[in-house]
Amino acid sequence: MKRLVKYFLKGLVIFVPIALTVFLLIWAFTSLDAMFPESLKPGVGILLTVILITFIGFIASNFLGRRIIALVERIFTGLPLVKLLYSAFKDMIEAFAGEKKSFDKPVLASISPGSAIKVVGFITRESLENLGLSDYVAVYVPQSYNFAGNVLLFPRASVQPLTIESSQAMAFIVSGGVSGGAS
Repeated sequence: MKRLVKYFLKGLVIFVPIALTVFLLIWAFTSLDAMFPESLKPGVGILLTVILITFIGFIASNFLGRRIIALVERIFTGLPLVKLLYSAFKDMIEAFAGEKKSFDKPVLASISPGSAIKVVGFITRESLENLGLSDYVAVYVPQSYNFAGNVLLFPRASVQPLTIESSQAMAFIVSGGVSGGAS
């Protein structure tokens, strides 16, 4: 019985992320496909999704498009619940793929002076003088198997840069130490 539970949990860990990803992709593509007559070949949703994202990027790259996007952002950030969701999603995407990437400085930080316990994270702010903590840095520590994390404030002396790619550090953290990191 113990072995069956172990197999079930292992299968769950593999199945759920794949199933959720496939479900979301199929939902997006079929929703777009449903907008068009059946005479069009299935799969137009995939093509339309790629075209739509590329078109939005194109529009956002010119003067008029930037003004339209700024107007939409003002509307979204003016509505209480929408502001919370929109800002969180926007900040997360910008942190990974925007022009000002936030997760590009992986570090190893000591939990307390002289402690052997360390955390892997990313420096997100070099100066905390506005908080009265001139010798501290902000370190974002993502959670394993989750899209959440914590911002911890460490004395600058307790933080050492890692000589690995940010993507390796993120893979190491998010996988619970199973993948990424130093080889």
